[in-house]
Amino acid sequence: MSRPLAIAIYALTTAFFACFFAYPIWHTVREAFVTPEGGFTLAYVAEIFRNPIYLEGLANSFWMGLFTTILAILIALPLALVNHAWKFPGRELLNALVLVPLILPPFVGALGIRQFLGQAGVFNAFLIDLGLMDASAPYDWLGEGRLVGIVLMNALHLYPIAYLNLSAALANLDPALEEAAENLGCHGWRRFVRVTLPLIRPGLFAGGTIIFIWAFTELGVPLVFDFDRVTSVQIFEGIKDLSGNPFPYALVVVMLAATTLFYLLGKLSFGRDDFAGSGRASTGRTLRPASRGMAALSIGLFAAITALGILPHLGVLLLSLSNDWYGTVLPTALTGQHFTDALGHPLTLSSIGNSLKYASLATLVDLFLGIGIAYVVVRTKLPGRELLDAMAMLPLAVPGLVLAFGYLAMTREGQAFGFLIRAEDPLLILVIAYSVRRLPYVVRSAAAGFQQTSVSLEEAAQNLGCPPLKAMCRITLPLISANLIAGCLLAFSFAMLEVSDSLILAEQQQHFPITKAIYALVTSLGTGPNLASALGVWAMIFLAVTIVGAGLILGKKLGALFRV
Repeated sequence: MSRPLAIAIYALTTAFFACFFAYPIWHTVREAFVTPEGGFTLAYVAEIFRNPIYLEGLANSFWMGLFTTILAILIALPLALVNHAWKFPGRELLNALVLVPLILPPFVGALGIRQFLGQAGVFNAFLIDLGLMDASAPYDWLGEGRLVGIVLMNALHLYPIAYLNLSAALANLDPALEEAAENLGCHGWRRFVRVTLPLIRPGLFAGGTIIFIWAFTELGVPLVFDFDRVTSVQIFEGIKDLSGNPFPYALVVVMLAATTLFYLLGKLSFGRDDFAGSGRASTGRTLRPASRGMAALSIGLFAAITALGILPHLGVLLLSLSNDWYGTVLPTALTGQHFTDALGHPLTLSSIGNSLKYASLATLVDLFLGIGIAYVVVRTKLPGRELLDAMAMLPLAVPGLVLAFGYLAMTREGQAFGFLIRAEDPLLILVIAYSVRRLPYVVRSAAAGFQQTSVSLEEAAQNLGCPPLKAMCRITLPLISANLIAGCLLAFSFAMLEVSDSLILAEQQQHFPITKAIYALVTSLGTGPNLASALGVWAMIFLAVTIVGAGLILGKKLGALFRV
């Protein structure tokens, strides 16, 4: 690729991020510090820390993020260590099943958890059948314990991200370092704490960062659990009174500052690599065949965690099939009518079409931008290319709720980007929002492909008179097509099931994406939750196919797509 073209790509990408990443954040921050007369003030942000309701929301959000991260890592770390050390029957299958929780939007899975832990839910019915609970006074597990239910749901959904990062970190660990520690008398648990754990700390931080930010700003699950004492829901409720109300902006600023602070503290504490190592194993690692007992223990551990991880999915599936499920362990009557009704419901039909349109266009944007960014980063010596790479990955580190709120604010009537919403149609802004949020997946996939493909092939084509751009299109892109397909699959599927942008930016029913339609059904009376569950099952099937496809193409490199 010629230098002028690389510079043009750099400039175009920078302009795109300036307009649709930096500007919405800056616009939101600005509104939190400006008085109606145009002066500067700290009063709105200060009020957040004086108001006990807002303080309680921030505290609950922090605990939600912290405990979700801890629980997800506690689930993922033993699995990653067992997978790293032993060879046992069914290892590859069990390793793939660990990713199952990613195939369900967490706020849909919350329906399943609510069905299990509600007052008339499965757990209480089971205890009543055993005579361990009074049927006239069942305990409300999700009353005062709703925060616990949210943490459990988030951890069961997000632990695969920690597992992917930890598995990648362990795979890059040089066996010679552990062997040297073993030869010097450092064995077992002590070796893990003193040698292995510090060496995989960057991977631990990478997964933990994504999980914490995701959980700290999670909107859908608290909404389904009807838990409004968290900052994300307080911001969402503030949208109804956005005109002239500065406090939603102030809340967003505090949330953004908090996530940035927690990220930097984590980076300083856990993200630094202070230990000698090349980042890649200098010798090949040979998995030890597990003994019969160890194989049974390993299989049992994977099976138990996977079974726990699919509990929300099982609850959603049974709810979608149930005609009557109240106060019993299993539904008393089953029906497949909800699946037919879900696809025939006027709200869901239009929402599926809308999501396909929004996600497809966003994926095309990501494909063009992702190829350009990855090529500049990997193939050129352009000064500042590392900054371009970091810029492309920043959307993973910024809460989706913050960006969504910024997009909403900057497209209000009279604002600079108000033209992006015409006749109340959020098509353009949703495509932009989806593409910004999912661009890192395509960039990472394309970069991996360029790194694996020798530049000498392009150079040979250029020596034969092929222009640089044509050489890339005719030689390199076909060779990395599998990586591009994997990245686009993930970008498309996660855009289809995007929560924050969909709930905030789509305000009219005819423009609802799938996730907004599911939320509308969840909060409706009658068979609404059943129809929402049926639509969630369709979403599960769709996302399962895409994640399995991406996993087969990328293999262990899948974890790099969830890393900042």
